[in-house]
Amino acid sequence: QVQLVESGGGLVQAGGSLRLSCAASGRTFSNSGMGWFRQAPGKEREFVAAIRTSMLWTTFTTNYADSVKGRFTISRDNAKNTVYLQMNSLKPEDTAVYYCAAGGATPRSDEYEYWGQGTQVTVSS
Repeated sequence: QVQLVESGGGLVQAGGSLRLSCAASGRTFSNSGMGWFRQAPGKEREFVAAIRTSMLWTTFTTNYADSVKGRFTISRDNAKNTVYLQMNSLKPEDTAVYYCAAGGATPRSDEYEYWGQGTQVTVSS
């Protein structure tokens, strides 16, 4: 049974930082894309960032939403089957439930096969 478990969410002041983690179990995703999405109250789920391993397994390709470019960094540790989202310079508009997803590497949520339960991030002004 595949499980994605997010952690690292919480309450932070504007300008602060948080690091989200997503640990996968049940299968390895080292050759699959993984991503982060978020959903704010009353809004649709939106793409945040994605990462995939190159064909040569030597580099990673990343993709970010314009709203987080330069502030958020996605990374992965294939040995730990874990993906991370480092979030810096947080803004109140970053407040949302953040979801980890696996099986895709694009901004399209329907390309991802597996989803975590979500972790709340709240940024106070």
